[in-house]
Amino acid sequence: MGEDLASANVNRTYSLAATSIAIFTFTMFFLYPRFTTGEADPRLFQATIVVMGLATFSFVFATLSFYCASVCRETGDGERAGYSRRGDRFWLLGYTLLFLAPTLILFTIGLRAVGSVWLALWLLYLVFVCLYFPRMQTAR
Repeated sequence: MGEDLASANVNRTYSLAATSIAIFTFTMFFLYPRFTTGEADPRLFQATIVVMGLATFSFVFATLSFYCASVCRETGDGERAGYSRRGDRFWLLGYTLLFLAPTLILFTIGLRAVGSVWLALWLLYLVFVCLYFPRMQTAR
């Protein structure tokens, strides 16, 4: 992986981490009052917060891995590719969880029909990921 691509990946994952934090803040601002009054399902609310935390930290670890791939100069391409593969995996985990969060939010506030559509789309996304992601990773 070239330095330019690794550098661009750092910027992309950094932006996604910021987006994830913004969604987390939105969730806390609007759903926490419903949680405290008992209007929102407490288990789903807490699951949503955990998923958002995992997504955020996955993006942060992906950013760190891509950053390491962009700055390691003394090591060979093998180590750089290893950092990139690790970043690819963390990015995929974060992106997958970030896409799951709206589904959990919809179920938390009681919109079961809409949440079911989002869940079906998320499951379809998982099928595509299982089929195509192994071919898109950084080469060994």
